[in-house]
Amino acid sequence: MAFGCDHFQTFAAYNAWANARLYDACAQLDATAYHAPRQAFFGSIHGTLNHILAADRIWMGRFEGVDSGVTALNQILYEDFDGLRAARVAEDDRIVRYVGALDEDALAGTIDYRTMTGTAPHSDPLAPMLTHFFNHQTHHRGQVHDQLSQTDVAPPPLDLLFFLRER
Repeated sequence: MAFGCDHFQTFAAYNAWANARLYDACAQLDATAYHAPRQAFFGSIHGTLNHILAADRIWMGRFEGVDSGVTALNQILYEDFDGLRAARVAEDDRIVRYVGALDEDALAGTIDYRTMTGTAPHSDPLAPMLTHFFNHQTHHRGQVHDQLSQTDVAPPPLDLLFFLRER
């Protein structure tokens, strides 16, 4: 199954939209609820949002052929919500710009990278790796959505359908 540039541009825009909605909801939490330990792989809403950003930086580094600076999947990049939110907006802008600059030849190409553990080099087709990248974000946004449902703040609708209707 092949997806073209328009497909990935839609997902880059959707990603930014969904993140903005999710961060708007999280901004309504007090610090205690936001940082509260929860039954989640990354331990809290803050931990999960940090993981999404860390993973995005890892993959964007691979896509662009630069060092991400991220050393662990659970790395806390920003201790505070405001710093994390500003970094999220900047990363979403980076993603939109990167995907917007791709052409069909680039999508048909491969990326070469090493995993964080430095194991054998990998060479993977770009288009499926972009699909993985956006799917990973959606997966973990769903975890934050669930964690929000355990607070007094209603989680926002994040379905792609709502984004498409708003366009």
